[in-house]
Amino acid sequence: MDTSDELLLDIQHLHTAFRVHDHFYDAVDDISLTLHKNEILALVGESGSGKSTLATSIIGLHNPRNTKVTGDIMYNELNLVGLNEALFNRIRGNDIGMIFQDPLSALNPLMRIGEQIAESLVYHTKLNEKEREARVLQLLEQVGIPDPPLTAHQYPHELSGGMRQRVMIAIAIACKPPIIIADEPTTALDVTIQAQILDLLEDIQKEIGSGILLITHDLGVVAETADTVAVMYSGQIVEQGSVYQVFEHPLHPYTRSLLRSMPQADSDDEELHVIQGTVPSLVNMQRTGDRFAPRIPWMPASSHEEHPVLHEVEPGHLVRCTCYKTFYFPDEKEAAAAGAPQNANEGE
Repeated sequence: MDTSDELLLDIQHLHTAFRVHDHFYDAVDDISLTLHKNEILALVGESGSGKSTLATSIIGLHNPRNTKVTGDIMYNELNLVGLNEALFNRIRGNDIGMIFQDPLSALNPLMRIGEQIAESLVYHTKLNEKEREARVLQLLEQVGIPDPPLTAHQYPHELSGGMRQRVMIAIAIACKPPIIIADEPTTALDVTIQAQILDLLEDIQKEIGSGILLITHDLGVVAETADTVAVMYSGQIVEQGSVYQVFEHPLHPYTRSLLRSMPQADSDDEELHVIQGTVPSLVNMQRTGDRFAPRIPWMPASSHEEHPVLHEVEPGHLVRCTCYKTFYFPDEKEAAAAGAPQNANEGE
C-alpha cells in the first residue's frame, strides 16, 4: 500500500438523517473514516447501506430542509459540516472531485461536452479561453477519448456509456483535486470497459497523488484496486481494515456473507451463497443490537452486543460487535458434523 502520512480527509462521528414525515432517521449513523494522500479507500456494501449518502454528505449535496448532517468532516482544518454554499462551491471541483454513478443524468444534455468540462476551469482557474480549450482537449486525451476535438463538440447522448463515464472523470480531475470521490464508477459498464475505467483511475491517482474514496458493491473491484476497505451495513461501518485483512481474515458475519456470495474460480461448489432478507428501510431499521442479526436468525440473541461497538482485533482491523467470535454458516456446521472438509476459501 503506497499511502502517504498526509491526511486529506478526517471524518468523525458523522450522522446524516433524512426526514420521513415528521421524524428524522439516520442513513449514516456515527461513521468515522480517514483518507490519506495516494490512498484508495473502498466503501462497500449492498444498495441501501448508506454509501452514496456518505459521499454526498462530504460535498454538501443535501437539502438542509429535509436533511440533518452532524459530526465533523475535516479538510484542511475546515469543517465541511454546516459549511455555507459559497465556500462549498470553492471546494467542489477544485479540492474534491466527484464521479457520479450515472453519467447520463449527471451530464447536462443541452451542453456540449467541452463546455461541461470547461465549467470548473472557468470557476476555479485563471486560464483564458484558449488555454481552457487546450486543457479540455488534454483532459479528453488523458481519459482515453480517441478523438478529443470531435468529442468536445458532441452532446452526451451521442456518446456510449463508457465514453460518458470517461467524460465524468475528466470533469472530476480537471482542477487536479487532492480528493476524488468515485461513486460506483463502473456500474452498467461491460467488463472490458470496467477494467479500463479502473486502470484510468489508478493512473490518474499516481499522476496527481489524490486520495480516492471508491464506493462500490463489487468486491472484485475492491480486491483489484483498493488499499483499505470499510464494509458498510445499514448506515454503520461493520468492518474496516486493509484489503489483505478484510479479504484474507473476514470477521463480521456480513463481511463473510458478502465474500461467500462471490463466485470462486477454484471452488467445486456450484451454488452461490444467498444472504437471507434485505437491507431494512430507514423507518424499519432496528437501532439497537447488531443490525445484521435478523438476516442470520440461526445465531442466538446472546451472541450479539446490545449496543455494538467497533473492536480493534489487530492493528488497523476493526469489527463491530463480538458476534464474529461464534458466527458460523449452517452448512459449515452440518459439514463438520458429517466429517466433511470445510471450504478452504472461507477464512475467519
